Amino acid sequence: MSAINLYANDLILFAHIVNAGSFTQAADRTGLPKSTLSRRLTDLEQQLGERLMQRSTRRLVLTDFGESILEHAQLLLDETDAAAAFALHRQITPQGTLRVSLPPEFHELSLVQCLSQFTSKYPDVRLELDLSARRVDILAERFDVAVRIATQLPDDNTLVARPIATLHNGLYASPTYLKRHGTPKTPADLLKHTGLVLVTSGGEHQKWRLSREAEKWEGVPQHSLSANSMGLQQALSAHGLGIVGLSERFAEELVKQGAIKRVLPDWHLPPATVWCVTPGRRLLPQRTMAFVELLKAVLAEGA
Repeated sequence: MSAINLYANDLILFAHIVNAGSFTQAADRTGLPKSTLSRRLTDLEQQLGERLMQRSTRRLVLTDFGESILEHAQLLLDETDAAAAFALHRQITPQGTLRVSLPPEFHELSLVQCLSQFTSKYPDVRLELDLSARRVDILAERFDVAVRIATQLPDDNTLVARPIATLHNGLYASPTYLKRHGTPKTPADLLKHTGLVLVTSGGEHQKWRLSREAEKWEGVPQHSLSANSMGLQQALSAHGLGIVGLSERFAEELVKQGAIKRVLPDWHLPPATVWCVTPGRRLLPQRTMAFVELLKAVLAEGA
C-alpha cells in the first residue's frame, strides 16, 4: 500500500469548514474562495480514501470517519492559533471580545470598581459578562475566563485555574434575629438555631465546619433554609431569618450598616479561594491576562 501524503493546511481548512458550519462562513474566515475550499476538501478526501462529510445546500454533516479526522485537524488548528497568539501577545494592545463568567453575587467583591478600571484602561476590549449560579462549560460556551469561588476545584486537564485571592469566612446574623432567638455562645448552640445553608451540587446541605486554633466543630442546624445563592442567603440573614456563613468581604458593608453582626467571632469557617479559570491549551490573549491581573489587584486592595 502506498503512503498517504497529507498536507497540514488541508486538515486545518477542514477544521475551519466544520467550525464555521458552511463553506460561505469558512470562506469569510479564511479569505479563500468557496470553490477553493471545496476543491481542497475533495482532494483531502481522495487522499484519505473516504468521505469526511456529506454536503447539501442546507447543511454539512460529518461522517463517522470525518469525526475521527476532525480531532487531529482541530489539534493542528489549535497549534497554529497558539503560534499566532504568541506573536500577537507580544505586540498588540488588548482588544476584541472578552467573555467572562462570574458568580451572581460577585458584584459585592468590587466588581464595579474592577470593570470601571478595566474599561477605562482598555477601551478596545468589548466585555460580555455572564452572572450565573450555574457552572458554565468554558470550552463549549467559548468563555475566556470564569471566576469561581471554592475551597478547591475538580481536576480538569483542559483548563487552568489560577488562585487570585483568599476569602476568610465566618457566621453572621441580624441583631433582630439574635434578640429574638438568643446569641450562640458555643458552636453546639448553633444546632438549636435556623441556619441559612448552601446546597451542594449533589443537592445536600453544606455542613458548617468551624475551627478555633486546634479546636474543630462540624454540624448543620436542625432548622435550615437552603439555597444555592449566597446573595439570597445574605439578604435573608439581614432580614432576620437566620444565621449565615459569609466571607468577611461579602459581609463588610452590611456590618457597617448594622444590618448583621458576627456570631461566634473566635470561630472561623474554612477560607475560600477566588479562582480565575481559563482554557488551558492556548496561550492567554492579552485581554484575558489584563483582566485577571486587574481583578487580582482590586481584590488585593480591599483585602
